[in-house]
Amino acid sequence: MSKRIFLLLTVFAALLAPARDKPENWLEVRSPHFIVLSDSSEKQARHVADQFERMRDVFQTVLVHANADPGTPIVVLAVKDKKDFQALEPESYLARGQMELAGLFLRAPDKNYILLRLDAKGEHPYATVYHEYTHLLSSPDEAWLPLWLNEGLAEFYQNTEIRDKDVLFGEGSPENILLLRQERLLPLATLFAVDHNSPYYHEHNKSSIFYAESWAVVHYFMGNERHESAQPLSEYMKLLNQNVDAVTAATRAFGDLKQLQATLDKYVAQATFRYFKMPISAEIDDAAFKVRALSSAQADAVRADFLVYNQRTKDAKPLLESVLRDDPSNVSAHETMGYLEFRQGNLAEARKWYEQAVKLNSQSFLAYYYFAAITMNAGQLDSDNKSQVENSLRTAIKLNPSFAPSCDQLAVFYGMRRENLDDAHTLALNAVQLDPGNLHYRLTTANILLQMQRPTDAIAVLQNAASLAKTPNEASSVQNLMEAAQQYQASREQLEQPRATQGIQPTAQGQSSAQATLGGVKQPVPEEPHGPRHGVKGTIKDVQCSLPAIMELKVEGDGKTLPLHSNNYFKIQFTALNFTPGGELHPCTDLEGMKADVEFFEASGKSSEGQIFSIELRK
Repeated sequence: MSKRIFLLLTVFAALLAPARDKPENWLEVRSPHFIVLSDSSEKQARHVADQFERMRDVFQTVLVHANADPGTPIVVLAVKDKKDFQALEPESYLARGQMELAGLFLRAPDKNYILLRLDAKGEHPYATVYHEYTHLLSSPDEAWLPLWLNEGLAEFYQNTEIRDKDVLFGEGSPENILLLRQERLLPLATLFAVDHNSPYYHEHNKSSIFYAESWAVVHYFMGNERHESAQPLSEYMKLLNQNVDAVTAATRAFGDLKQLQATLDKYVAQATFRYFKMPISAEIDDAAFKVRALSSAQADAVRADFLVYNQRTKDAKPLLESVLRDDPSNVSAHETMGYLEFRQGNLAEARKWYEQAVKLNSQSFLAYYYFAAITMNAGQLDSDNKSQVENSLRTAIKLNPSFAPSCDQLAVFYGMRRENLDDAHTLALNAVQLDPGNLHYRLTTANILLQMQRPTDAIAVLQNAASLAKTPNEASSVQNLMEAAQQYQASREQLEQPRATQGIQPTAQGQSSAQATLGGVKQPVPEEPHGPRHGVKGTIKDVQCSLPAIMELKVEGDGKTLPLHSNNYFKIQFTALNFTPGGELHPCTDLEGMKADVEFFEASGKSSEGQIFSIELRK
């Protein structure tokens, strides 16, 4: 080959390479309430942001109790075609014969992602997105909304069509309408009572009629409320908010359920269903949208983050590694690597990644939150770590005051250390207000109240929390803490009575001792765990308490150190030998350095550790 031909081929290959390997161009458009990332044109990206701002305005208007601006960001990935969509969508939809998605809403406790395919076809390609967006906006009401109404509203609004001057909503899905005409409707008393444990909610063959009938009832009442002065659905929701159970509220708001059942049978058999139209009132100023081009590394970091949240770890990790090779200071990639390791249970590695993100001056509240939460979970809070944890959580709250987990975690931090309890109580209440349906935040509040010596208030919180328990474990958590609070309240009430004179009783060895109960009250004997019972004498060291009422300590004696614990320190039977303690004992702060005889139950076949049954303090 001549040198001239070789040079021509080399130049030709160089010209072809950019066209073949040219990276996709990604844009970011920030509107007031959404972040849109797209590999399409700026015009399309702006249009998507405009549509979602209109959607937010519409849903905020029609859903009176809507949480229009959730505490976690909403990121929209608007990709130009099927190929780019499949590179990100859940693997389960990639198999042959699976439904072809046009949109996906990915909800997580700390982030919300929407994936859109811009070349999508169909009358309502984004029905899934609108359905889940309805759930997101109504999430503050999920604590008291029954499932049928929660899902019925989402089905009602999922086929919403937003146009330039007005919006259409309420159109039924053909699948739902066909099902209603083919299947026997559930009795309304059954429908209204369906909860998270019901087979009608979990089994596929039953959940379909559940969703369809829920839509039909909401559609029926929405139509009536718009054409009649009576507003039974609004009255029903008002009763629910007053803690009236779903079936009783339905009878009071809707009237005789058998008559309503007959009316609904006729309603679903009609030939057509009306839809509803509403003018759009808000003007969206798209000139205020902020647009910027993203580098390949920046775009890949966001795509990798979505893949991690979407359970496609095998695809996410090499993409993240590539981003970090090209851009070692990419904060987003550090955060995503931290979350990936966290999801896989590698907490030490996750903490390192988040710590690096914090040092890179991340402006993401999630980096600070996860760094603090993982550090606390590791149980290795030295003096430096404690300061870092507190500062990180305060930074997370400053960056995003609407993110409830940061408030809750800082409340837990103060509760563990038994300090700043007034601040801890305020933080716990903020978390509850931000996410009323979260049971954990109410348990934190009750625990803080117990540490503030306010058992009556703690019991009131737990009584309200009981209805939020959706699993046996959650119900058990509420009940266990309730029992602890009630025992503590009983002890407080007895403490207020005059102390009885303590009698002198002979010991088994014939020695005299004065046996007094701490605080003048003998604690109820806790339920006995399984395992042999042992005793140990020594000095109590390294007392550590954590929520809900967990206590860990060590007993040093005879040259040995024995680690012990209690899952509920309110249930420990405390006594004192040869002295009468003054005032009330605070186990988490008063036991350190005291001599004691400790009885415990052997744990997991190991006599060297166990669960504390009783502690007898000695001078």
